[in-house]
Amino acid sequence: ARQLAAVGVPELEVGIPAMGAEERDSIRAVAALDLAPRLMVWSRMHPDDIAACADLGAHLVDISVPASDQHLAYKLKQDRAWLLRELPRYIGAALSLGLEVGVGCEDASRADLDFLCALAETAERAGARRLRFADTLGVLDPFGVHDAIAALRRVTDLDIEMHAHDDLGLATANTLAAARAGATHLNTTVNGLGERAGNAPLEEVVLGLRQCLRMETGIDLRNFPSLSAVVAEASGRPVAWQKSVVGEGVFTHEAGIHVDGLLKHPDNYQGFDPQLVGRRHRIVLGKHSGTGAVQRVLDGLGCPVDADTARHVLERVRDFVAATKRTPSDTELLTMAEEQRYGHV
Repeated sequence: ARQLAAVGVPELEVGIPAMGAEERDSIRAVAALDLAPRLMVWSRMHPDDIAACADLGAHLVDISVPASDQHLAYKLKQDRAWLLRELPRYIGAALSLGLEVGVGCEDASRADLDFLCALAETAERAGARRLRFADTLGVLDPFGVHDAIAALRRVTDLDIEMHAHDDLGLATANTLAAARAGATHLNTTVNGLGERAGNAPLEEVVLGLRQCLRMETGIDLRNFPSLSAVVAEASGRPVAWQKSVVGEGVFTHEAGIHVDGLLKHPDNYQGFDPQLVGRRHRIVLGKHSGTGAVQRVLDGLGCPVDADTARHVLERVRDFVAATKRTPSDTELLTMAEEQRYGHV
C-alpha cells in the first residue's frame, strides 16, 4: 500500500470485510497508514456483508451484483425485475454507513446492454456514485468493450469503472478501449495478478494510456520495478522474463540489426524511453549479435577490443550459445576476450 501510494495510485481496493475478523483487521491496518489513496472494500449484495464494511476506514464499497441472465438464474435463481427492485435497498444500507457506493456488475460482458443501462439508472437514482463493468470471464474484445461503455456513458452520469480479465490476452487492450469510450476508473493489479489469467496490469495500463491515448494518470512508474518485485515475492508468482514493462528481458537487445540501430539512435528501436519505468537498455551477446555489439559490451566491461578481435570473440560466443543454450556471463565474455587478445586459443 505504501509503495502504491508512493507512485501515485489514487485508489486501492483493500479487501472483503465479510471474510472475517482477520480480513477486517488488515483493512484497518491499511487505513491506519493514513495514505493519500482512497480505500475501497468489496461486498456481496447481502445485508451482513454490507454491515461488515462499517468502521473500517474505507471510503467506498463496491456492491457486487449478478448482471447477466446466466448469473441471475443459475447463481441466485432470480430474474432481472428482482435485481432492479432489491438493489436500492442495499445501496441505501451502505450509504447509511457513511460509505460511497459503487455497483459492481458481475459478468457484465454477457449481460443484455439494455438491462445494464436500466441497472445504471436504478443505481444512480438510489444514490450510487459508480458502476463497475466487469468482463468477468475475459471474453470481450476492445471493440465490444468500447461499444458497451459508450452506451452506458450515454445514459448515466455515474462514474464508470472497467474491470478486465486476461483470459484472451486482451485485458490491457480492453481497459484502454474503455478509457477511450468514457470510463472514469480502471481496475488494475501489479504484474497482472488476479483470477485465472489475471487482470489488467497496472504498469501496462498506465503506460498504454500515456503512449497510446495521451492520457496522463499522475502515476510515476520510475520506481515501479521495486514495487513489482515486492508483489512478485509476496504473491509467490515470479515475473516472466518477457513480461511487458517489468520482465527482465523487455529492454534486452541481441539481434545485430537492432543493436546497430539502437546504438546509432535509441529511437530506432525503442517505442518509449525505458527510464519512464525505471529501466534501461541492455545489450546481450548471442548467435544473432554483430561485431559492433561485441565491441560495445566489452568496452562497457572495461575491455575494449578492435574489430578483428571482436569478430573472433563473436565466433566463440556463437559456439558457446549453441552448446549451452544461454548467453555468456560478463565473466565468460571477459575470459573469451582476454584469451583471444593474448593468443590463448
